Amino acid sequence: MIRRKKRVEKHSMKVRKGDEVLVLSGNDKGKRGKVLKVFRDEDRIIVEGVRFIKRHTKPSPKAPQGGIVEREGKIHISNVMVIDPKSGKPTRIGHKTVDADGGKQRRVRVAKVSGETLG
Repeated sequence: MIRRKKRVEKHSMKVRKGDEVLVLSGNDKGKRGKVLKVFRDEDRIIVEGVRFIKRHTKPSPKAPQGGIVEREGKIHISNVMVIDPKSGKPTRIGHKTVDADGGKQRRVRVAKVSGETLG
């Protein structure tokens, strides 16, 4: 019997690093924060100030004391929604092609609520 590796599909992530998002569910529901890191393979992100976890660390040159360190944990991408820069409300994201410099066309992310382009 031949065993094959599971193929992991890479989804198109609508949320990017630096976006401001609103947490929709979980213990931190209603909190807003900036996306610090995106994990495409896991469909998870790290949001500033959301889902603090505790890590027990050994003493090292970087942290000679060691001990318990608090930092942000990963949350699933489906539990957040991007904030519209114009209205400040959560919005869905669409795409639009616009003319860029040099006559080329560029695809940009657009907030569905206001039509404002996102970073």
